[in-house]
Amino acid sequence: MTPRPSLHLARDSGAVDVDAARRAAADFLSALGIDLDREDLRETPARMARAYAELFSARPLRLTTFANDEGYDELVLARAIPFRTVCEHHLLPFSGLAHVGYLPGERIVGLSKLARLVEHFAARPQVQERLTKQVAECLATRLRAPGVGVVLEAEHSCMTLRGVRAHGAKTITSALLGTLRADPRSRAEFFALAGVPR
Repeated sequence: MTPRPSLHLARDSGAVDVDAARRAAADFLSALGIDLDREDLRETPARMARAYAELFSARPLRLTTFANDEGYDELVLARAIPFRTVCEHHLLPFSGLAHVGYLPGERIVGLSKLARLVEHFAARPQVQERLTKQVAECLATRLRAPGVGVVLEAEHSCMTLRGVRAHGAKTITSALLGTLRADPRSRAEFFALAGVPR
């Protein structure tokens, strides 16, 4: 069976009703006691609706792959991919860096697609644990890679701006599949190259 040269990810996405979102934002802000009759706040509900519509919009993703004609079988790692998403519990942003790596099999993936994969799954309200796992499982499944590793380091504004207000606290999650999970030396190499302390 010959692997396909490119793979498409589909996402269920309903149509965005920006006008309904604007009305809901106005009701929400009014319920919090914010005076929307002030000149500088009149357009805030519309700006808020457009901002969230943008935050929740994923660009179409095409995972371009190439034949691994050279038989390269060492780790491929993209470090420090910046990402941002919104916590599904508070709808406050969290952002950080993703480290995504894989051991190639018959196919290799275009390097920019590792960043696009993170961006794709980060485009909806998320929890960091799920985001980490989604990126790893998609890469493993679509590329049929013998090993995949993903580490996300993020600062959550739901922790830093409210509640405990733990400024500077970072949350680190990892998902290791295949050889990168089973083989201690491969696992250690991935964490070392990703720059994640063990």
